[in-house]
Amino acid sequence: MRLCFLVEEHYRHDGMPNEVIGRLTAWGHRVDVVRPGGSLLRMTEAVGTGAHDAWVLKTVSGGPGLTLLEAAAAAGMTTVNDARSIRGVRDKALAAALGRLRGLPLPVTYAVADPELLREIPDADYPLVVKPADGSSGRAVHLVGSPGRLEALLPVLAGEGMLIAQPYVPNSGTDIKVYAVGGELFATERCSPLHPDPSVRERRVPLSAEVAAIAAQVGAVYGLDLYGVDVLLGPDGPVVVDVNDFPSFRQVPDAAARVARAVLALADRGAASSPPRVFPPATPVAVDAVGAAAMGAASAAAGAQAYPLPVSIPAQLTAGVGDGA
Repeated sequence: MRLCFLVEEHYRHDGMPNEVIGRLTAWGHRVDVVRPGGSLLRMTEAVGTGAHDAWVLKTVSGGPGLTLLEAAAAAGMTTVNDARSIRGVRDKALAAALGRLRGLPLPVTYAVADPELLREIPDADYPLVVKPADGSSGRAVHLVGSPGRLEALLPVLAGEGMLIAQPYVPNSGTDIKVYAVGGELFATERCSPLHPDPSVRERRVPLSAEVAAIAAQVGAVYGLDLYGVDVLLGPDGPVVVDVNDFPSFRQVPDAAARVARAVLALADRGAASSPPRVFPPATPVAVDAVGAAAMGAASAAAGAQAYPLPVSIPAQLTAGVGDGA
């Protein structure tokens, strides 16, 4: 296969996806790497050749890579993840609206373009977690304990663009991170960015049936195949606080090989479900995208054990860019 990886400068020396690219190359596949933030892109020709079986995106939120991936999807090419699905989770305000609408346990979410509008949030909703709607990697996440504390933060928040605010979910100070790859789920526990503790090391943990079902539902709701879910165990049960496309997959056993196999499977699936493409000219075609399946019955498992995600949702045919969120 011939694959195109879009890799931002932020991940130039990162283990993921470089190890995945290395594994695919070792298996005899051709991988072209494009660094969207450091390249002059001729957008009218970048995706018009149809030379790649799939395009894979590993970029920071707000980076230029998503634009190129969306262009590839609009030309009828297979993308990993689906381009519209990525857009649906990278905009945290949109992700919160979609998730709540479709039954995911997400906190009430406020969105503002002007941080001063946060003053209108009722005092009863404090403490608040405030963060950029396009944030990633824990950037600029603030725990705001009171309206007075908000006033002090307004100058800091002024340069962050669209913001979201959610009532703080009381928790133990650690997050459960669930990774979905190749139809399996893996759970790790790590220190919350709101409660930094250097002594807390990320480690694999057993995955409860309840959290596994929620993580599987996330894939179906947003149309993601490779993703991560941040879950807090609050007083009223698990709460989804973030969703990431193509995360680090830290602590997943043999992660590079698992992700590489998943990319190949998705590329195969896209090729099998798409009609032949003719270039030039590039004509938008229908692309099949299979949503992540609902989780079957599950029981608690050891950290190294994966929860299978049997595919049970039929392919949905949509125009142009596939099954988005």
